Formats: sequence, structure tokens, C-alpha cells
Amino acid sequence: MKIFMIFALITVLSFGLFAEEQSSTQKGTKNMDAILLVTFGTSDPEAKKAFVNIEKLARAKFPVYEIRWAYTSEMIRRNLAKKGEILLSPEEALLKLKEDGFKNVYAQSLHIIPGEEFHQVVATVVKFKKDFDKLIISPPLLNSMADVKKSVKLMLSKVPTERKKEDAVLFMGHGSGKHPSDMIYVAAAYEIEKSDGNAFLATVEGNPTLDDVLAGLKGKKVRKAYLLPFMSVAGDHAKNDMAGSEPDSWKSILAKNGIESAPVMKGMAEYDEIVEIWLEHLEKTIKGL
Repeated sequence: MKIFMIFALITVLSFGLFAEEQSSTQKGTKNMDAILLVTFGTSDPEAKKAFVNIEKLARAKFPVYEIRWAYTSEMIRRNLAKKGEILLSPEEALLKLKEDGFKNVYAQSLHIIPGEEFHQVVATVVKFKKDFDKLIISPPLLNSMADVKKSVKLMLSKVPTERKKEDAVLFMGHGSGKHPSDMIYVAAAYEIEKSDGNAFLATVEGNPTLDDVLAGLKGKKVRKAYLLPFMSVAGDHAKNDMAGSEPDSWKSILAKNGIESAPVMKGMAEYDEIVEIWLEHLEKTIKGL
């Protein structure tokens, strides 16, 4: 019950800033309306498959809208620029949309939770509101307990079928440090363990931690664990922190504890059913629901 109450409080705090903007909208027109997909970003060509999938599904669901991207990570934008690929920040992307004459813009957060980075995007949206007839941000993946339960069920269904009953599943979430929305990962971990006693979730930069999960793995005498990203893309964190060969990677730490790892290098946004949750949020935002 406490988890549900905390989740409800986080949701209220996260969206109170702009809830009043959820009014009815006009039917989208190609010349005036745009969707801005906002993500942390990735410079990994393999991981970018997730973004290709998001855009494909978004274009199919919202065919009359202009669709553009914004990367919040300055480092990733800089690295891509060196390779000749120019990605805009949320602020730059909104300025360009204004210059191009768009009147109604719906920014879809591709974050997992409404953490610190999401709220930085909210602040940018608020800054530009006066420049558009409508500028509304749509919530991230896990916007309610219903989203958590649905996402957990979907991700557990993506575990390789060759998994044996005694094998564990360990999802890697990013985490949000001391931000209150980090509790959403705790809620997700609870739902995962409730659904599958041998499945767990830990985070890189928040709670639960890998140490929190290790005790459970050792207590169950687990000898093999499937590792899956609980992140939109299987990028740097998945390749290095989860499945890398460095001593502090999860794969190496598990090996030191006698547990073999079987990494699954596929981001959440590579699964159509997960992307559909984001797009359902966007559809509700556009309709003013």
C-alpha cells in the first residue's frame, strides 16, 4: 500500500506543473502540428535501432504530424556532431519548430520515469510555451502503477525461452539517485519479484542496488542469470555496466559470486508493445485526456 501511495504522490508532483494544459486539441494538420520525441540519446549504432523502431511506430500512429527528435545529452550530441550527425537539444529543437512555423507541438518524453532529466525538459517546455498555440509534454513510460505492471509483464515475457526454472532474471534500470521518482524502480522491482520469484531489478545509479539483489541471488543458490536492460536502449550502460568485462560490471560481479551471466542486448524500445505505452500517453495528451 505504501508503494502505491508514494507512486501517486510522485505522479501528482511530476505533472502538477502543466496538468492545466491538458485541454482539448484540434485535429492535427501537417503544416501546423508536430511531435517532438525527447530522449537522452545514444551514439551507439546498434542501440539506435530502438529509436528507429519508435519513429516507425509513431509515424504509423500519427501520420499527419511532423516528427522530430531532441537529445538531452550534450556529450552525445557533441560526439555525433564530430561524425557529421547533427542532433538538437530540446531547446534548439523547439526554437527550430517555432522558426518553421509550427503552432501546436507535443513533446513526448522517452524517459522511463519522471526523474531529474525529465523535469529539466519540463522546464524547457514551460520556457517556450508562449511561442506556440499549444506546447504540451507527454509523460514518460512509467506514469502510473498500471504502466509499471504492464511494462513488467511485457518485459518478463521477453526473457529467452531457453531459461530454466532455476535460472534468475536480472533487469538493469538506470536509477535516479536521490530524486523521489527513484521509488518507481522500487515499485517495478516489487512487481517483478511478485510475478516471478527468481526475477529481480536493480539500478546503476539509484535503488534497488545490485548489492540489494545479490543477497537474494545467493540465498536462492542461483548459478545462472539472464541480464536485460530496463532502459529504452541497449547502449553504454548495457554494454559496459551490465555486460562488460571490466571488474565492476554486473557480469563480472556476478561471476565473482559464482553466477554465470547471459546478457540480452535489446533495449525496451525495441519491443513494439513497450513503445505502444509511450504512444498511448502521447495519444491521450493530444486528445487532452
